[in-house]
Amino acid sequence: MAVNQISWQVIADGQYRLSGSLDRDTVPAFWRQRNQWMPHNKQLTLDLADLSRVDSAGMVMLLHLCQQLKQTGSSVMLHNIPQELKTLFRLSHIEPMLTACME
Repeated sequence: MAVNQISWQVIADGQYRLSGSLDRDTVPAFWRQRNQWMPHNKQLTLDLADLSRVDSAGMVMLLHLCQQLKQTGSSVMLHNIPQELKTLFRLSHIEPMLTACME
């Protein structure tokens, strides 16, 4: 995978993986294409272990993803959250809002 790319992979039914760089350079195009990758499962897990970089734009995209899925009746669990993203959650004072979808 080239630098500054993001990849969405289906691992199994209801299990997905984000890999690459989720930042201000990749988020806009990736979000515009969400109809191609947006899951339709009622319960899903999203593995973030393979994210090489996350900035505040990536954090906001994940928040919007969780909100959109919740509005459709889906529940989301984030797995293997990178320390860099946990720090952003904490510094932005949004960690309490996400406790239901963090592992």
